[in-house]
Formats: sequence, C-alpha cells, structure tokens
Amino acid sequence: MSTTAFSQSWVDTSLYPFENKYLRLEAGNVHYVDEGKGDIILFVHGTPTWSFLYRDFIKELSKENRCIALDHLGFGLSDKPDSATGTPEWHSDNLSEFIKKLDLQNITLIVHDFGGPIGLAAGIKNSERIKRVVLFNSWFWATDQRKDAEKINKIANSWFGKFMYLNMNFSVKVLLKKGFANKKNLSKEVHQQYINPFPDKNSRIPLLNLAKALVGSSDWYQKQWEQLDLLSDKEWLILWGTEDAFITMDNLEKWQKRLSNSKTKEFDCGHFVQEEATEASIKEITNFMNK
Repeated sequence: MSTTAFSQSWVDTSLYPFENKYLRLEAGNVHYVDEGKGDIILFVHGTPTWSFLYRDFIKELSKENRCIALDHLGFGLSDKPDSATGTPEWHSDNLSEFIKKLDLQNITLIVHDFGGPIGLAAGIKNSERIKRVVLFNSWFWATDQRKDAEKINKIANSWFGKFMYLNMNFSVKVLLKKGFANKKNLSKEVHQQYINPFPDKNSRIPLLNLAKALVGSSDWYQKQWEQLDLLSDKEWLILWGTEDAFITMDNLEKWQKRLSNSKTKEFDCGHFVQEEATEASIKEITNFMNK
C-alpha cells in the first residue's frame, strides 16, 4: 500500500497548539491529538474538515478531561491512501480499530456531519465503551429518497462534479463557506487551515468519495439506524445549528423523535456550530458532562 504524508509546515500552531501523535492502522497512519487527563472525550469530524474543527473545544475541555481527536485517513495530517474506498463504512471500521488499539473506555463521543454515521457506527460496534453522545448536525438513516441528497448525488457522480471537486477544490473553497450562516465567522486564516490539507487533485479524492457516499451508502446508514438501540439508552446531547443549508431542521426532528430522553440546544447558526457558536456549545458540553 502506498500512502502520502503531507508536511505539517502549513499548520498554524497558534490556532492548533497540540502535540501531533500517530497510530498505525491497517489502512494507514492516523494522526490524532491526545490532550489532558480525566474522562475521555472522542471528537469525530466530517467533511471537508479535520480535528482542527475542535481546536477550541480541546483547549478548554482538556483542562478537566482527556480529549482525543483524530483525522480520518485522507484528511488533515493523516496518511492519504492511494487506493481506498473512502466510504463512511471504511472510515468507521478505521475508527473502531483506533478505539480498540487505544483501549478507550467510558467515552463521551462527539460527532458531526459525516462523522455522525462514521462515529455512531463505530460506537454501535463498541457500545460497551460509550458513555455519552454529543451530536452536532448530522444524520444516520437512508438518504436515497431525499430530494436534497439526490441532487448532491447527481452532481457528485457527474463529470462536472468530479472536475469541481478535484480541480477546483469545491468542497473546501465553496461548500464549507456556504455552511456558515454568517460568513464573517470564517476568517481567512481559519479557512486556509481547512484548504491546506488538499493541495492537489489526488489529495481531494477523499472529499469526492464522501460526496458520492451521501446516497451511495444509503443502505448502510439505514442498517446502522436500525441498530441504534445499542446506543439510544446512553446520555445524549444534541447541539444543532438551525440555519444549516445542508442538514435541515427535519433531520433534528427525526433525532428527537428517536431519542426521546435527549437534551437539545439550538443555535442560530449554520452547519459548523463548532465555529459559529463555539463558547456556547463548549459550555453546554461542560454542563452535560458535569451533571
């Protein structure tokens, strides 16, 4: 297997001041940060982000907890496997291996976007290791009947979509920005930290793979949803951006209906609650863990 590890020289250590650690998985070397001591919080990102998304959460929550945040293979500072399916199923298997190799227990699992299906499916496989779940805007069920998902699926599987994703870095340069309700909340410096992991066409294949998997993995999502009972009795906190252009309010309603004992906090922001409602969502997690 051939992998490419990118230089870390582009990382702004004033924004992301953590020690870089690596764990060898079957599919490649995964980069992660492991800060603080105490109860374990495991942060799982989606696309096109990396563990940088949770930088402020790690800085604050690691004062009283052990905060672990990995970069999925193909993202952030992790290896970029030349040939990998790059599906949520594949990423979830990698995450499950990561959890077992570090022997993580009593985990507060924090997930977002594609990190929802990836993290929750790994959580189902390791349900005895999960104590709590914090859910940011995400989904965990069949997508093939959703018109919004089908629209994205057609683009992702077209020659035009492939060109935009691989040649124009469309996911990071355009879609990420669209995910902010207030574009002023995305500074040039922060945006650059999301752009840098994807400098060329090959490095952007993982982004295209997940875009195709929005509907391509629909059956798998549904199978996981049907096994959610393995996690539904845990403590759940839902932190939701109500102005999300991608994962809309009907998704929140579906979560609330399934997780009747969960607590929900809504924020007047877009898809990236972590960037637009940082302090407020950190406070909610702190209260949730200390109750």
